[in-house]
Amino acid sequence: MIAYQFVIDPSRCIGCRSCENACAECDTHRGVPMIHVDFVDRARGIETVPTICMHCTDPTCAEVCPADAIKQTEDGVVMSSLKPRCIACSNCVLACPFGVPKMVVRAEQMMKCDMCFDRTSEGLRPMCATVCPSQALSYRPVGEVERERRDTPINEFVFGQQVVTTKVFLMVPEGTERVAIDVADHVWEDRP
Repeated sequence: MIAYQFVIDPSRCIGCRSCENACAECDTHRGVPMIHVDFVDRARGIETVPTICMHCTDPTCAEVCPADAIKQTEDGVVMSSLKPRCIACSNCVLACPFGVPKMVVRAEQMMKCDMCFDRTSEGLRPMCATVCPSQALSYRPVGEVERERRDTPINEFVFGQQVVTTKVFLMVPEGTERVAIDVADHVWEDRP
């Protein structure tokens, strides 16, 4: 069987937010989208990028959880916190190098993209990837994506001295082996 991977291509995002709406419709998310479309630099342009959980190989969010509420499946999907265990401390929110987990106050629980585990475990694509009109989000073999596009899919990122490997691939300009992110210079924008 060919392994399907989640691939994000920021250069294709048109900011339509179809992914957010489809994600909110998923039964397991209780009407709360686990994906967000962010502006890259709102003050200077209209470029947007979909932000989802990158499903780190060694998830920091799970490592810092004092209640052991965040679990990783055998195939590498990092799940939202387990409601009976989550103490809503927000350690995971602060520890994630990608800034993905969100504390959902009304649920008193950390929730995040779980790659539509209920769908992908049955061989279906994640909801967001089924509705993305520009294929900024896709769920298919990485080899297919590599053959069709000029950019390169990577899943290794550098945060200061820390190298983070992920289950999700990001398309970057050809020749880029991994992305170095200077956290000190990164400006986080509020999400609507």
